[in-house]
Amino acid sequence: MTELIRRSLRDSKAARWGALGIISITMFAGYFLTDVMSPLKPMLETEFGWSSTSYGIFTSAYGWLNVFLLMLIFGGIILDKMGVRFTGLLSSFIMVIGAAIKYWAITNPTLVDHTIWGIHAQVFLASIGFAIFGVGVEIAGITVSKIIVKWFKGYEMALAMGMQMAVARLGTMLAIAAPVPLAMYFSNIHTQVVNGELVEKMGPSISAPIAFALVLLVIGFIAFFIYVGMDKKLDASEAANGEEAEDPFKFSDIGQIVTNKGFWLIAFLCVLFYSSVFPFIKYAADLMVNKYGLDQQTAGIIPSLLPLGTLFLTPLFGGVYDKIGKGATMMIIGAVLIIFVHTIFALPILNTWVVAVILVIILGIALSLVPSAMWPSVPKIIPEKQLGTAFSLIFWIQNWGLMGVPLLIGYVLDKSNPQVAIAKAQGLEVPLYDYTNPMIIFAALGFLAIIVSLLLKREDRIKGYGLELPNIQK
Repeated sequence: MTELIRRSLRDSKAARWGALGIISITMFAGYFLTDVMSPLKPMLETEFGWSSTSYGIFTSAYGWLNVFLLMLIFGGIILDKMGVRFTGLLSSFIMVIGAAIKYWAITNPTLVDHTIWGIHAQVFLASIGFAIFGVGVEIAGITVSKIIVKWFKGYEMALAMGMQMAVARLGTMLAIAAPVPLAMYFSNIHTQVVNGELVEKMGPSISAPIAFALVLLVIGFIAFFIYVGMDKKLDASEAANGEEAEDPFKFSDIGQIVTNKGFWLIAFLCVLFYSSVFPFIKYAADLMVNKYGLDQQTAGIIPSLLPLGTLFLTPLFGGVYDKIGKGATMMIIGAVLIIFVHTIFALPILNTWVVAVILVIILGIALSLVPSAMWPSVPKIIPEKQLGTAFSLIFWIQNWGLMGVPLLIGYVLDKSNPQVAIAKAQGLEVPLYDYTNPMIIFAALGFLAIIVSLLLKREDRIKGYGLELPNIQK
């Protein structure tokens, strides 16, 4: 019994992986709600009269509060001051509230007959719900990252982060593949916008997938209470072992973080990389319809291969980083793959679904390579007591991209395809979108990511962060 007390609970492989499994439930639910509207874009246009710009406004709302009100940064400070238990429960609850508001807005199509600040009321209120949810899921993300560092330092940290991301990507995959079948299965009589007027007709239930997401989020919220009990036992085991807590976080630590060049390079790589992937996912199903000629019900299948591949590759690459190292090199390779994929998507040739499948698989490899190396590299650059704030600052910078790029893509789509708006106004058959310009934007982000990743590798050689060294301590 004495020997058991002297060991930290995280020394138990079953305990640390069990804790990871519990918190992964919460992130799975969060990632599902994040992208649940992506394959529903054509339905939002036909059923509720949304435009690509309206959809862009909605998707950009994810970062409104995080970016402009600095909620994510405050969340990171709360995390370092209050700990993972309080912050995890708070963020999970915020996710539920935001999802509930979003669900209410989508179940009230009559809102499109009104405007708020020049925006259709349904779009505006759904965006508010998504913005609140965005605060919760982003703070949950940094909390989970700190939890993994807490439980896995000196052990399989990159593998653990890879496994958590794999489960989260499973939520993304389900969000891309399941919403359209769910909406069609629960088809009902509802109010629809036809030529600017509200009429009742049989149609898909767009709210059904969102209701499913809301249920998952409630389950994730409950699951985090179970983790809280495990975390208390971990702290008790380390206290019994005589381990001293680190110096408490001070606001002056923020200055140390923002004057660290390695921090900025990681942050810029994060925003460039994720801005070239996640906004793409939100438009990917629509791209499959418009460029590759797939029907709406099957268009989400090909993009769903992207997170499916990460289920296996992210833990694999994380394990490589743990045992062999080469984290900076992995980030460079991932950035190269990004620019290759989006360049091929931008070309007005190779318009067959087979090419789309290959490109999505390659993009999935990139989405596995970069995060599996990037996130475990942060604790090598930033002290653990500052990790919550450091992660929050990185996520805040990332949110500028996750907010701005989807809005930019929606705007560019409408400006590049004026014939679509004309056809809608005249009640004619809506022509296909040309996605060339949006793909060029994504490719440009990939090019910038390559430059930043090369600079990060150079900084690692100068400062000796150990990004090319393995994580497991022998």
